[in-house]
Amino acid sequence: MAKIIDLNCDMGESFGVYKYGSDEEIITEITSANIACGWHGGDPMVMDFTVGLCKTHGVNPGAHPGFPDLVGFGRRNMQIAPRELRADIIYQVGALQAFAHSHGLKLTHVKPHGNFYNMAAQDEEMALSIAQAVKDVNKDLILVGLSGSLLVRTGEKIGLAVAHEVFADRGYLPNGVLVPRTEPGAIIETTEEAVSRMVSLLENGYFAANDGSPLYLKADTICLHGDTPNAAAYARAIRLMLEENGVRIAPMPEVLGL
Repeated sequence: MAKIIDLNCDMGESFGVYKYGSDEEIITEITSANIACGWHGGDPMVMDFTVGLCKTHGVNPGAHPGFPDLVGFGRRNMQIAPRELRADIIYQVGALQAFAHSHGLKLTHVKPHGNFYNMAAQDEEMALSIAQAVKDVNKDLILVGLSGSLLVRTGEKIGLAVAHEVFADRGYLPNGVLVPRTEPGAIIETTEEAVSRMVSLLENGYFAANDGSPLYLKADTICLHGDTPNAAAYARAIRLMLEENGVRIAPMPEVLGL
């Protein structure tokens, strides 16, 4: 497996006077930012500020659309009709696209948030609605999804460039699905373990699922969550240790050869 990877982070999830995440510290360690579009987190001022951070630090901005669920932070399942879901995606991506344009930037990617992301990894109708909406907004946008999932396979099928995403700080089940946050083993507690898993994946093509079995995954981009304790230090340590192991950190389009 090629030792080149994009580092992304979910950002811009503060809302009004409520600050969430370590965006200003972690922005220096990543190559792609997934920016909340106001439905699970974020608001117009936060969106504008976060896109500005991307411009200042040379980070690629992408849209991070979620369920209309500020109270639950987009981490509750919702059943939404395909037409409505498509409109929801177009609305959110279009809003962030306008902010990017105002800063002289272009969006590079779209990554669904939270349970939107998790459900689309296994729900064919939802995956198709999301992928088609992204293509309808801009066929050149990269669709980011859980590695090997139905979402990325559907995106590829309809002609989108896709990025297979892996999580350094999340536990995995043997079938390649993330351990639900409500269950033990959902979060990888130490930086050392998180990094060793990613180095194993990039060198050998696999790392251990929570039951110890080998999990073979394609990896184009690694997600570093900005809302974990000591997130900035965690991100710096992961980037440094990856680079020390000969991994080149590069923007998502470069990793995909676009």
